[in-house]
Amino acid sequence: MNKIEVLEKVKELGLLAVIRGPSPELTVKMVEALVAGGVLGIEITYSTPNAEDVVRTLAKKFGDSIVLGMGTLTKPDQAESAKAAGASFLVSPICETKLVEAMVNAGLLTMAGALTPTEVFQAYNLGADVIKIFPGSLGGPAYIKALKGPFPYIPMMPTGGVSAGNVAEWFSTGVVAVGAGSELCPPQLAKDGKFDEISKRASEFVQVVKSARV
Repeated sequence: MNKIEVLEKVKELGLLAVIRGPSPELTVKMVEALVAGGVLGIEITYSTPNAEDVVRTLAKKFGDSIVLGMGTLTKPDQAESAKAAGASFLVSPICETKLVEAMVNAGLLTMAGALTPTEVFQAYNLGADVIKIFPGSLGGPAYIKALKGPFPYIPMMPTGGVSAGNVAEWFSTGVVAVGAGSELCPPQLAKDGKFDEISKRASEFVQVVKSARV
């Protein structure tokens, strides 16, 4: 899929699972459980051990049946190495000029992190396709609504503070998607071998996302 197709797929899914896995093996099992529950947007963070190897494994296993990306990029050279591993989108929690430029130049869907209005505008001007509002928990849906006043044309996605209980509030502000981490797939569940519970959470999350956008 090209960048435009990936963006459309992310919008269609409306949900990215942000995964900080405890180990490569458990991370792969977490993703298998999420996919079994219907979550098809997967972001493997660089804070996951051997993150690029995990992405290679997942890309080979699932192919185009999922939208697979890498997150928590903090170094410009990670953009090309993430792409080489099989990522189809890139996410950073920050807006640092050289980093965002490297992400954009990689030719993949780029989501740069921002919080303040100045950061949101800067990230968009640097070429980010979607602005990751992080941490979303700090301002909540009301803050996104305020940002949408001056920036109605900038696609936004909150991460941090997104739960099955407040998904509808986030979508009511006009976000293109939401990123969910520990609320959706707590690493502890993987450590405890409770993959059925991860699948159950995934299924519930997918349903509330669908309901929120009807």
